[in-house]
Amino acid sequence: MDRAFTLYTLTFMTLQPPVSRERGLAMEVILLENIDKLGSRGQVVKVADGYGRNYLLPKKLALAATPQNRKHMEQQRVRFLKLEAKEKGDAQDLATLLQGVSVTLTRKSGEKGTLFGSVTAIDIAEKLAAQGYAIDRRKIALESPLKVLGEYDVPIKLHRDVTAFVKVRVEGETESKAQPQAPSQPQSPAPGSEQPAH
Repeated sequence: MDRAFTLYTLTFMTLQPPVSRERGLAMEVILLENIDKLGSRGQVVKVADGYGRNYLLPKKLALAATPQNRKHMEQQRVRFLKLEAKEKGDAQDLATLLQGVSVTLTRKSGEKGTLFGSVTAIDIAEKLAAQGYAIDRRKIALESPLKVLGEYDVPIKLHRDVTAFVKVRVEGETESKAQPQAPSQPQSPAPGSEQPAH
């Protein structure tokens, strides 16, 4: 039993990155994806132990910064640079396409132009998708939902270095109080009340 425990401990320790036992110390990770406000792909960064273990590592967004992983990432650096350049070029192409695009949304509003609901990034993404632009809603950088009628320039962060702007027009719904009536048709006589021919 003692040998099994030792074997388990050795196996567990070799699979896991080095653990800092003191609270609040950071662990080093190598990022596999670009993460806002943290770093870019291939970069070695220090993060809180829990953030690294519970979020970055399980979601495959980062690797533990072991000597073996560092060596592997050095070999992959050229591939990452090529991929980064391609992503940035694609984002710039999409930004030029989005330059003249405008989206119109209609919502119910009050007398002073205040909306009863709001226009969110999801609404804008759906309208852009209807026009043939597949934009992830998380890339639409609304500080807060739009709650007033008007015209807005909404930023879309396509890449960390490329931001496009789309014109969003929020209009009020026109509600007519009178129901539209069908055009009047000439009345035909009832089937038993035909007029005699002269």
